[in-house]
Amino acid sequence: MKSILITLFLSATLAFLVGCGTQETQQASTTTSSLPDDPAKLRGQASVVDDESEMNILKVALSSKDHTTLVAAVQAAEMEHVLVNAGPLTVFAPTNAAFEKLPEGTVENLLKPENKATLADIITFHAAPGNYDENNIKGVMGIGQATGDKVMVEVVDGITTVNGHKVLGSVKASNGYVHVIDGVLLPPE
Repeated sequence: MKSILITLFLSATLAFLVGCGTQETQQASTTTSSLPDDPAKLRGQASVVDDESEMNILKVALSSKDHTTLVAAVQAAEMEHVLVNAGPLTVFAPTNAAFEKLPEGTVENLLKPENKATLADIITFHAAPGNYDENNIKGVMGIGQATGDKVMVEVVDGITTVNGHKVLGSVKASNGYVHVIDGVLLPPE
């Protein structure tokens, strides 16, 4: 009688484990099939696929045809995870045209692996902890950036500038704000 109970228990346990394994495999294959094909985009929280939630700062940048250079820089610096964290975070996002204003070869040089630390410092200088929307950004003189440095915000003739670069527009993201700017912010040396 004992051997029959042990056999039944082991059979039930085995059936349960096989069932769970099959379900996990099905879930894993479903999740894996919806991930981006490019492994370079699969870093930290940035690899989470979620088409139902509000767009976070990284998704706002990824969805913009005017920010492909910024996205390339964020990816080269391996900082995607920073732009998807809970925040709140305010990012000043230079357009592709803003990067084109830099001296020739600057962007290409910064994207090289050996310049990753410098690139990360420049990108970090474009981010501030906290929520600064399009209205309250106008009420501050200086905003402390993630690097510990400040950027100066001024409103002249109704035009908001950050370190002299125009704010072209603002987008609310799930984890903060993105302010599109027409220039690249360079941290003090």
